[in-house]
Order: sequence, then C-alpha cells, then structure tokens
Amino acid sequence: MKLSFIGAGNMAGAIIGGLLKGFCQPQDITIYDVSEQVLQRWKQQGVRTAQSVAEAVECGDVIVLAVKPNVVMTVLEEVRQAADLEKKLVLSIAAGVSRSRIAKALNDTCHTLRIMPNTPALVGEGMSVIFDNGFSEDIDIACKIMDQVGQTLVMQETYVDAVTAVSGSGPAYFYVALEAMADGGVLCGLPRDTAYILAAQTMLGAAKMLLETGKHPGELKDQVCSPGGTTIEAIAALEKLGLRNAMIEAVKQCRDKSANM
Repeated sequence: MKLSFIGAGNMAGAIIGGLLKGFCQPQDITIYDVSEQVLQRWKQQGVRTAQSVAEAVECGDVIVLAVKPNVVMTVLEEVRQAADLEKKLVLSIAAGVSRSRIAKALNDTCHTLRIMPNTPALVGEGMSVIFDNGFSEDIDIACKIMDQVGQTLVMQETYVDAVTAVSGSGPAYFYVALEAMADGGVLCGLPRDTAYILAAQTMLGAAKMLLETGKHPGELKDQVCSPGGTTIEAIAALEKLGLRNAMIEAVKQCRDKSANM
C-alpha cells in the first residue's frame, strides 16, 4: 500500500511516525506540504516528498488529507484534477468538513472517508473515530492506519458532534483537571514538578485500568473509597462543588458549538 499525505503538520506527523514503526517503509509514503522545511525533515528520514498536490495524489493508493479546514476546499480542487483519482481512497482528518462535502468536491470520483483523531496520537495513545461510508474494505484500511497511533472506533457520521465533544476536545478537559489536581498538591506542600508527575501518572493509570478491566468507572471509584476514609471525603467535596454537572455541561456545550459551526 502506498500512502500520500497532503499536509504534514503535527497530527499527520504523528500518523506517519506510527506507520514507520513497522506498518510501512519510508519509501511507501509520500508527503506534500507548503513548508519546505517540513519536506526536508521527512526527506532526511527516507520519506518521499512531492512538489505539488497532484504529484502526491498520483504517488499514493490512499490519500490522507491533513490540512486546515479553511483550505480544504481549495486543496480538494487540486486533488480532483489528479490522474486516476477513481482508483484512490481519500481519508480526511480535517475537522468540521463532512464526508458529503468532500465527496461532492471530488465529483464522487473516488471513495472517501472522514476520520476524527485527537492530539494524544502524538504519543501513540490517540482515540480515532472513523465515520462509516458503507464500504468495509475502506474501513479496514483506515483502521489499520489509525491503529498505529492508538485506538480506533467506527461510527456513523451522525455522531460527529458528540464525538468532537468527548474525544476530539476531551484532552483539554483532562489537562484542566490535571492542572487543578497539581495545584491542590502544591497547596498541600508538594513541589510543582512532583505534583504534575503524580497527577499525570495517576490519570494515565486510572484510564488504563478502566480500559483493561472493562469495569464501570463507578466500581473502580468504589474500590478506592474506604468507609469513612480520605478518598470518600474528597469525592463528597467534588460532588458538592458540582464537578460531575460541570463536566456534563461542558461536553453538551462543546457538542452544541460543533453542531452550529
């Protein structure tokens, strides 16, 4: 399989890095980016570089569209003019651009898929959602690619705004929570760098426990809360101050904003 990336920013770079860990050889990947510095960096790693969108498209069987939403339609016009487009699969990780818009811009000449990754893909712990286009072979290819940088789910595109609100924007919520936990540690006398490590590793470990055990988060929480103990005292404070309601409302408002953009 030959892959071409149009745009090689942080997210595309994370995917390429994951692919190069064993899924692909450098010569199987072609990238095009407006930054010559970016192109040179990848070229030094053996990745092929293209001097135009059309050249990148012609080099790949699978085309990953990884540009900013404000230039997607312009880039798609260039993609549409490439040779043998009907034989390609176009995967878009551009936020806010529906698959129907992408397909229409390409005159329905090839199969298209929309994917929503998130920033932890940069460290191989991404959560990517592939929005089903009805073609199982396309889904299989997209899953194999995105599995290189974390976990992957397949969903209907009708869920896109809810997915945005939970996994797309979700890392930011956890950074706020992590920072607040560390601030609490500093208030209690911990050095700040130590507080960040304690909070971050605890968050990572808690998430991993849930994923690997399959237990309900309430059950895992109860395992930490001894009767009359310190943890249940903290949980009572979080409930009194409205953490649960605040998080639910944050997700809802994010969903609403996404739907109205």
